[in-house]
Amino acid sequence: MAVKICIYALPTLFILVSFLSHTFASKTLNPEPELATLSSPPLISFNTTILSPNRTFELGFFSVDGGSTYYLGIWYASIPIRTYVWVANRLAPVRASPPSALLTIAGRLAVADSSNSILWESENSTPAAAVQLLDTGNLVLLSVGGRGAIAWQSFDFPADTWLPEMAVTGSVAITSWRSPMDPSPGEFSLRLRPPKFGEFELVFNGSVSYWWTGNWTGTRFTGVPEMTVPYIYSFRFSNPFTPEAAFDYSQSTSAESGLQPLLSRFVVDSSGQLMQYTWSPQADSWNMFWSRPDDPCRVYGRCGGLGLCSSGRSLRPCTCPTGLRPVDPTGWSSGDFSSGCSRDALCTDEDSIFNEIGHIELDGAVDATFSDLSRGSCEESCRKNCSCFGITYNSESRICTNLYVSAYNLRNSTASATLFIRISPGKVLSKKSKWKVRILIIGIICALVANIAIAPPLVIIVHRRLRRLRRREEYGGEDVGLKVFTYKELSSATRGFSEKLGHGGFGAVFRGSLPDSTPVAVKRLERPGGGGDREFCAEVRTIGSVQHVNLVRLRGFCIEDPHRLLVYDYMPNGPLSAYLGRGSKRPRLSWPASFRVAVGTARGVAYLHEECHDCIIHCDIKPENILLDSDFTPRVSDFGLAKLVGRDLSRVLATTRGTRGYVAPEWISGVAITAKADVYSYGMTLMEIIGGRRNVEAPSPQAAAGDEVGEEGWFFPAWAARKIVEGDWGAVLEEEVEGYDGMEAERAARVAVWCIQDEEAARPTMGTVVKMLEGTVAVAAPPLPKMMQALIAGESFRHGSSSSAGEILVEDGAGAAGDCRR
Repeated sequence: MAVKICIYALPTLFILVSFLSHTFASKTLNPEPELATLSSPPLISFNTTILSPNRTFELGFFSVDGGSTYYLGIWYASIPIRTYVWVANRLAPVRASPPSALLTIAGRLAVADSSNSILWESENSTPAAAVQLLDTGNLVLLSVGGRGAIAWQSFDFPADTWLPEMAVTGSVAITSWRSPMDPSPGEFSLRLRPPKFGEFELVFNGSVSYWWTGNWTGTRFTGVPEMTVPYIYSFRFSNPFTPEAAFDYSQSTSAESGLQPLLSRFVVDSSGQLMQYTWSPQADSWNMFWSRPDDPCRVYGRCGGLGLCSSGRSLRPCTCPTGLRPVDPTGWSSGDFSSGCSRDALCTDEDSIFNEIGHIELDGAVDATFSDLSRGSCEESCRKNCSCFGITYNSESRICTNLYVSAYNLRNSTASATLFIRISPGKVLSKKSKWKVRILIIGIICALVANIAIAPPLVIIVHRRLRRLRRREEYGGEDVGLKVFTYKELSSATRGFSEKLGHGGFGAVFRGSLPDSTPVAVKRLERPGGGGDREFCAEVRTIGSVQHVNLVRLRGFCIEDPHRLLVYDYMPNGPLSAYLGRGSKRPRLSWPASFRVAVGTARGVAYLHEECHDCIIHCDIKPENILLDSDFTPRVSDFGLAKLVGRDLSRVLATTRGTRGYVAPEWISGVAITAKADVYSYGMTLMEIIGGRRNVEAPSPQAAAGDEVGEEGWFFPAWAARKIVEGDWGAVLEEEVEGYDGMEAERAARVAVWCIQDEEAARPTMGTVVKMLEGTVAVAAPPLPKMMQALIAGESFRHGSSSSAGEILVEDGAGAAGDCRR
């Protein structure tokens, strides 16, 4: 029940402070550090705000539903996108009434409605006489007794955002919003993991841990390698592995990092992922360049009970399997999927059917496994138990698993078992069934108007034509000359998807053979339930229309719900990454082969940038995405979801990707992303080709002995760049390389350093890179990039560090792309 505010005559000290306080007459208030406000008049009303001294943050009331409910919160005042970082009354919004915030007679900050009923108040035991919004975004209450003593602060009661200088302790958890439009506490939290408090974890519903950082080593968390190299952040962990543990971080100043100060925040998103954002002034948007878990479908309970999660659908990843419906349709429409899905099947449905969902992994179900059963017997065993909601069945091993109660985290899998969910008969028709009904109707009509001799072929023709038209309208694959395969054809070509080549960014890749014996690689996209069509269409149309000797060729695709598959030329010699790294068992490339790979890769990327109809920014150049054919000719792959930038556009937002160790500095600094980001990634890859090793691995004995670097602190490009700039490029070459050409090696080494310059204007275009490597353009001695200088001078280069790296991870974040003219 709401509590009435009591307003009494205040002590003389309070009256004096009130008299000297700032008059809150304007709509937006800019307090001085010693600003004090008492219980009358209100500190803030629904149409007034308070700014921090540097005008970065603003305190006031906001509404997410057009004015029906109000929350007291803090947001960024200096950017055009309203971004909330703290909410006071998350569980008690002011409804249908003008809100106000004030200091009560007890010296607590309170949120009240128009009838002076308190809906929320701060939990300080020491009375406060002043309120101050700091430049850090921390709202503090200053006590009566001592000048500047903090009686309460918002940093001790965070919402979903972790700001610089905010300490997370064993008693503090950062909890997500319920949905993007509901600030109330959600199901997901970030906290120090009890009882040891030596690592962070993300938890569902306060109990189920689904991601953790690994233990603190004194310089970093074992499961967060991005913290190895200093660049933007400095981390502090006080009293780790004790109940008094406290972890906070700060941003490096421009003098320390060489970059302009930027806005940055960590957020426990309503999706359950921990995300890191920086503000891009050029794009007027937030860049999300780091998130955990990488796959949103690895978040426990993301889609609630029996909800199906599709990684490719970033905005609405959750769907209900066929035959199921959302428990809370209103919540689902607003982005709150926590209620999950429900079945129509009842215990009395003895004739309940089992709807095929696909190759699905799941968590949280109680199960019972039986051997050597037919699928029919497996289904019958489930029907006998009221709480059995479905089965998984492996037709090859005849292993049956009954699933009871409910399950979470339904997601696509490469497992051989298939999930079937028990539903009432006749409740729903799948998409495939609906198409079958339509075709059946067409067949009946044809049979009535034609004689029996021509009806069957006419039905077949109509069937095929409708299928072609549907695919052409929805996905536009045939207009770029791609073959449309059936799922049955590709299952046969891959022998039931039995030979797995690897797992890429969007699904598993299998080896196959077409009827004419042509070897192919088939990528089975992780798109259960028909989701992720935007990404699928982008990859099909982009790759299908691009042809170059140094780019992987897309032969065709399959789109049969719930299946999405891409068919590529098979590359028998695998990815370049298989030939890099220390170890005697790894295959090695000779210098001529390595140099040929370097030049060919540059030509392929240059074609994407400069010769396609639209400039294609790959965004993920790395050895894993450079495949080698039978002649060791390099083919750049996995650019189907790269950013397409029209040459007439100066700036555009897009879905971007990247990998730790290859991402250009502008991703962090907020500079607009252009094709020069690919040049940087290529330079990092060229370093690996020259050295025959990975960029982040233990040093060679010679390097370790000469530079006194510890294994934990080894970052190859920093060491190699220094050697190349000093003229000692020979020290960078792979130790066992055969037949190297000195002029080629020196050119390649210098080009690599030019490509990884901090300023993108200093980097050559990929077309110029090709000419430099071929020797038609001279390569001057490059300067040492500033970031590499910092790494060499910093502690992390030699002995590890407690700060985060410029080598960041980008996953499905929003990045900016600049003009990509030739």
